[in-house]
This record gives sequence, C-alpha cells and structure tokens, in this order.
Amino acid sequence: MEWLGNNQPLLVWVGTGSAIVFIASLLSLPWLVAKIPEDYFVPKKRQPTPWKTQRPALRLLALIGKNLLGYGLILAGILMLFLPGQGILTMVTGLLLIDYPGKFRIERRIVQNPISAQWPQLVARQSQKTTANNQLGEGLELE
Repeated sequence: MEWLGNNQPLLVWVGTGSAIVFIASLLSLPWLVAKIPEDYFVPKKRQPTPWKTQRPALRLLALIGKNLLGYGLILAGILMLFLPGQGILTMVTGLLLIDYPGKFRIERRIVQNPISAQWPQLVARQSQKTTANNQLGEGLELE
C-alpha cells in the first residue's frame, strides 16, 4: 500500500493513458474495419504493398513505428489487467499491429470461423439481455 501512495502520479498517468487508449480504440475500430478491402482474406498469401517497392525508407519507418506501437499496446494491456482499462482488448490490438511469422494465417483462421461472423449479433443480444435485466431490477422494491 505504501507503494501506491508513493507512486500516485504514475497511477494517474497510467489511468489516463488507459482511458485514452480505450476511447481511441472505440473511435478508430469502425474506421479501421471499413478500410479493409473486401477481398483482403481471399488469397492464401498476403499481397505485398506498393510501398515496399516505391518508398522503402518510408515503409521501414512506418513498420518500425507500427511495431513499436503494437509492443507498447501489449505492455499497456498487460498493465491494464491489474489496473483499470481494457487489458485484453488492448493486447489483441497490439498483436494485430505487430509483424510476426504466420500472422496472416491466424487472421484468416479467425475470420473464417463461423463464431467470428456471429460475434456482433451475440454481443448485441447479450447487451439487450443485460439492459432488460437491469430494467427489471429497477422496478422491484426491496422491503
């Protein structure tokens, strides 16, 4: 407990960072998903980007920045498992950003899974049940 008292500013910064990452994730996710081409997961192998041959130095800088951001999000997600925030969501976002062998194959497997296609509907149904249960609970009076 003494450590918490001594590191109050650090906890404030981590909490603020957690809130910013959460809001940025919520706001950017629909835009990022909309940017994925319809045929992105159709080929067996990922197609090279035009940047690879046209602007190799810029691509290298972007790749390093993207991977650093991904590793930072993974680290922040691990911290958020113990602090307030969306730890698992942040770690998954970081894993999607970094480059590692077999990443495209894993992405394809996740997207082709029937549960992945039904996930938005499942979340919506669960949200509706929770809202209905909360509204039922509000109407009851405890004696």
